[in-house]
Amino acid sequence: MIVIIDYGMGNLRSVLNKFNKIGTKAIISSKVDDIKNASKLVLPGVGHFANGMKNLREFGLLDALNEKVLNEKIPIIGICLGMQLLTGFSEEGNVAGLNWIKGKTIRFNIDNTKLKVPHMGWNSIIRKKENILLKGIPDDSMFYFVHSYYVVCDNNDDVLTATDYGCNFVSALQSGNIYGTQFHPEKSHEYGLQLLKNFTEI
Repeated sequence: MIVIIDYGMGNLRSVLNKFNKIGTKAIISSKVDDIKNASKLVLPGVGHFANGMKNLREFGLLDALNEKVLNEKIPIIGICLGMQLLTGFSEEGNVAGLNWIKGKTIRFNIDNTKLKVPHMGWNSIIRKKENILLKGIPDDSMFYFVHSYYVVCDNNDDVLTATDYGCNFVSALQSGNIYGTQFHPEKSHEYGLQLLKNFTEI
């Protein structure tokens, strides 16, 4: 069972609808027991990094998540804020993250006045390595982004795709059973659906 983690930070219903569209059973839940019984996890999120970490603690989810992800090593994908929370630290609130991916989350600092922050809209991805998450998705495919912060990975081997927006930033990552996309696959039409389908097959 795929569990979409409800920690009060996101457009969970649209993610659920896309799993339903590809014929995959998923539920939205903030219950520890559901997380303990999950075969895969999705950590979506829209909003402030510090609030996201605060909510995960206050919902009492951290121990269960660490057990499932770090010890049982079930697949998890973080989406947008959810991917940023995988890192060790964010400038957004200057707080520690889950530290499942070695790296940090920093704010765009763009000199090009034609580029606005937040980065919002469609942009292409540049494949950095082959991975099942990208099966059937051509290089330079377009995905939908909405974000003011981005992830910097300590280990380049964790980078699946990069995207250019005033700088090259990590738009998808993977380390072991842990995956993340800065873009929103649930808003990215055909290739977003393909990516979610690929995740179900991991």
